[in-house]
Amino acid sequence: MNGSQLRQDASGAPRDHDGVTVAAPGPRGGVPEVFFAFLRLGLTSFGGPIAHLGYFRAEFVEKRRWLGENAYAELVAISQFLPGPASSQTGFGLGLLRAGLPGALAAWTGFTLPSALLMFAFALGAGQIADTARGAGLLHGLKLVAVAIVAQAVAGMARTLCPDRARAAIAVAGVFAVLLVPGSPGQIAAILTGAALGLLLCRGADSPGAGLAVPVSRTSGAICLAAFFVLLAIAFLPLGHTPAGLVAAFYRAGALVFGGGHVVLPLLRDAVVAPGWTSDASFLAGYGAAQALPGPLFTFAAYLGAVSAPGPRWLFAGAALIAIFLPGVLALVGALPFWQALRSRPRAQAAMAGVNAAVVGLLASALYTPVWTSAVRSPIDFAVAAAAFAALVAGGVPPILVVLACGAVGAALAG
Repeated sequence: MNGSQLRQDASGAPRDHDGVTVAAPGPRGGVPEVFFAFLRLGLTSFGGPIAHLGYFRAEFVEKRRWLGENAYAELVAISQFLPGPASSQTGFGLGLLRAGLPGALAAWTGFTLPSALLMFAFALGAGQIADTARGAGLLHGLKLVAVAIVAQAVAGMARTLCPDRARAAIAVAGVFAVLLVPGSPGQIAAILTGAALGLLLCRGADSPGAGLAVPVSRTSGAICLAAFFVLLAIAFLPLGHTPAGLVAAFYRAGALVFGGGHVVLPLLRDAVVAPGWTSDASFLAGYGAAQALPGPLFTFAAYLGAVSAPGPRWLFAGAALIAIFLPGVLALVGALPFWQALRSRPRAQAAMAGVNAAVVGLLASALYTPVWTSAVRSPIDFAVAAAAFAALVAGGVPPILVVLACGAVGAALAG
């Protein structure tokens, strides 16, 4: 889906076929590099979607330097604004920017496959790790490391994206928007508020940078957007209690959720419990298992597809998994080439400076709830999270080692 050949302006900067200056592509990588980078994260990124954004930033902005802070914040903002699972869309976009469509598919596969296989195994009767004291302690330790990962991301992004009073104030406004209006409406309100305040307050701010070098043509983007809406219309057809109806239910859920994560749960419950595909008890058991796993919560769909299957379990687990992720992927790929053209304009740059600051506020609010409130329950918890934060920021310890150490500490304390 590579775009048309770029021309150059007088200064040598690349332009697309409409004459819009775009960011020069960064160093390209190979598909195996992308796959194994995301596979490692798929095996170790506990803590939910907001923590995943922290893991991505540590791995791809700070460590591997695949893209800059501003470009990463833009990708996060777009993913939060579009329907679909925000962290998985961000990961898909990172793979797309690094190695084109094959890299995007490799990123999605590497990040999704571990938890999808575990959820499928649970549907076949595997036990829950949290049934034992040490297992529960291990999971609690992994929640504590998520506190440190997200805190590091907030601190680092604030230094770059909120360098003055105006943008610091926008970040604070984003915090209030998310905390006063919970869920995806608050997230979207924070981003829209950031854009509006950026237009008013950030006209003289430094340029937000080159932005995203999108390897997608506008024609391909338009095709993806058209496919998104056509499939959504089909998903609303009265398909009844049929295999096609089951797959359509997962596509509807993925297309109608904003921000992803736990927001999708009521949609999934309506999709599979209300029509009688599975029981409420089975649904809740799978949801509990999903909390114990790394990677995206949307892999809960693999479990639901397997327990609801009117045919081969593996087939419907795979179909449900693809159906719930597909709308978010189509929306992201469809929006990116048009976004690149828009953000090159001065007013859009001012708005984007405000949006980037609002993203910092969004992450800061998520650091409080659900990350902090669900993990830090005692002084010992606070000490473990603080030690993990110090190891990441001051000690320069690789995140994977901090994850393993916190999991071990949590299991030891529980024993």
